[in-house]
Amino acid sequence: MPCTSERAVAKVLARRNGPVAKGATVDCPLYTDFVLYVSESVPSAAASGEGSVSRGYACMRNLEQPHPGDPGMGGGPYTVVGDCVYAAAEDQVRETPCDGSGAHAPQYRVVSAVATRPECPSSTRLYVQLTGNQGVVGCARRV
Repeated sequence: MPCTSERAVAKVLARRNGPVAKGATVDCPLYTDFVLYVSESVPSAAASGEGSVSRGYACMRNLEQPHPGDPGMGGGPYTVVGDCVYAAAEDQVRETPCDGSGAHAPQYRVVSAVATRPECPSSTRLYVQLTGNQGVVGCARRV
């Protein structure tokens, strides 16, 4: 449907075809709000569309606020500079809103993205593995 439709809630930023392995990293723009997984379907004879819809996923951006994929908002498929995280388990962190509105209080904020740990500022207290084209290591400090 068109993004201008009153029923539209998000727009597709990118569409990837093919099966997605469990736990595989998605290839979406950094500020994607959510990922919509699409199962393969073939329209019935009564359907207005032609052809089939292939399996894959779509990188989605809400048409209106909130945008969980934006820095500090506590969501999206990637952790980006400006995001806050909390310790979820040993050697594992999860995103949470920086304003404290989430179920978990923020413990660290990612302040920069670099290629290697030694490039992080001396105030770094946690190293976060990043994905996407923003650097490999997230340098985080306590909040």
